[in-house]
Amino acid sequence: MHAPPSIPSRPVYGTLTARPGRGHLMVADGEGAEALLAMVAQAEDASNLLATAQIIYMPGPNGTDLSDRLQALTPARFHRSPSFAAALPRLQKVLADAHMGLQIYAAGSEGLIGQVQQQAMFAGLPWQAVQTEHRGSTVRRVQCVHCKGITENVRTDPFVCSHCGLNLFVRDHYSRRIAAFQGVNIDAEDPGLVPPAQERFA
Repeated sequence: MHAPPSIPSRPVYGTLTARPGRGHLMVADGEGAEALLAMVAQAEDASNLLATAQIIYMPGPNGTDLSDRLQALTPARFHRSPSFAAALPRLQKVLADAHMGLQIYAAGSEGLIGQVQQQAMFAGLPWQAVQTEHRGSTVRRVQCVHCKGITENVRTDPFVCSHCGLNLFVRDHYSRRIAAFQGVNIDAEDPGLVPPAQERFA
């Protein structure tokens, strides 16, 4: 999926390609599983790739669950989690124990991709160390710039902040440090003057 042209901070995603490495950490949600499957199918040495692969997977924001197809690849380690929050301690442990040569892949929703890059940065890696491919849902992870609360899986614009209740306009401005788009109060100057919410992200 390629987003329309936007501001420079808007993330741009690529297509996963297997790279030589001592280990392979693959994190995906929902339809992101299809990106992992395609990468493995096109890998020059898929058996060696899978013999050193750890897959962390969770259903997507729309409920898509392709864990059976990933598990059928028989990677060295496979972990299905109900959510990113539940998978976070495992991801942090893998990154903390990582050795030189670990290849990292993230595929699926933008929220998932951004948080994997965020955790890689927290572990001392550059965000560019994570290969990314967007698949499936376009819902957004949005931070309210006023209360700093984060709302997951935002579908409409504007929307109501789940923390402070302000009506927020969803900007394309993205923060890798926070792994979220920015939401700004849309009726600050004219309280109550809020355009009808439209579903922009599905």
